[in-house]
Amino acid sequence: MTVTRIGVETVLHCAADGPVLTGEQDALDIIGEAWGAQASAVVLPAERLDPSFFALSSGFLGAFVAKFVNYRMPLAVVGDISAHLERSEPLRALRRETNQGRQFWLLDTADEVAARF
Repeated sequence: MTVTRIGVETVLHCAADGPVLTGEQDALDIIGEAWGAQASAVVLPAERLDPSFFALSSGFLGAFVAKFVNYRMPLAVVGDISAHLERSEPLRALRRETNQGRQFWLLDTADEVAARF
């Protein structure tokens, strides 16, 4: 994990080679790490998330992201999720909607992260 400054945010960047995240406790653990690093936002590689995260019917995405929203910590999931998007119109719609917001984003590249902060 690394911490950088992007605009006004101190951002915790999670490593791509960490364990696969599978539940709400993982979200709380990352939030705790961010607090410990005095970070105010998190960038998480998409490949760290269990594939069920992208199946909206599983409820995993909603529960995971809700932890970040509740603790008012912006979360950017960054990486190629095109395979998931191809299979799910609801996920495409969610991505369009959330990428217009200020709390949670599904982004393709790290360059897009800087534009959000």
